[in-house]
Amino acid sequence: MSEDFILNAQARDDLGKGASRRLRRLADLVPAIVYGGTVAPASISVSHKDLVKHLENEAFYSHIITLNVDGKNESVILKDLQRHPSKPKVLHADFLRVSKSTKLNTSVPLHFLNEATSKGVKLQGGKITTTLVQLEISCLPADLPEFIEVDLADMEVGQIIHIADLKLPKGVSVPALAQGPDHNLPVVTMQKPKGATDDEASEEGEGA
Repeated sequence: MSEDFILNAQARDDLGKGASRRLRRLADLVPAIVYGGTVAPASISVSHKDLVKHLENEAFYSHIITLNVDGKNESVILKDLQRHPSKPKVLHADFLRVSKSTKLNTSVPLHFLNEATSKGVKLQGGKITTTLVQLEISCLPADLPEFIEVDLADMEVGQIIHIADLKLPKGVSVPALAQGPDHNLPVVTMQKPKGATDDEASEEGEGA
């Protein structure tokens, strides 16, 4: 993991919707909660400006964050965000404490490689349809990847890449696969050119 994220926070005792509105309006702070582990959940506030700046980096969503609460550091991941429906404003954030020795479940983004140059697109005129853009994984904090790569270079028309086909980093597993074959969902599909038959798609590939 190449990034180190540090977010400063303050404990807060003034709770409730009215208090949260005052935080956002008067102090430009975001009410938040940090929970998990053996410690009781704690209500905190973080700078809206600092949080939004971090959120511009995709890695922040799937990375261990050092949360500095009144000078005391905790290792957390961002678990949930509540955004304003029409304004570029974060209304609330949830942070989950993590332990070096305890596996965590979280979602990481999928990065699709070689889409434009894949066999199915370049030689067969196929069209790629993506059905998953992030994946729920389980791993120790030290093994948490910022993203998982899906290489489409050799993908051909008619092919489907499922979750079980993905190359996972060391120490990373997918909890859904343990629930049976019905949970081995498609990640990406290479469809035939619109209106083409199987023979036509094949001929396009041979003639390219």
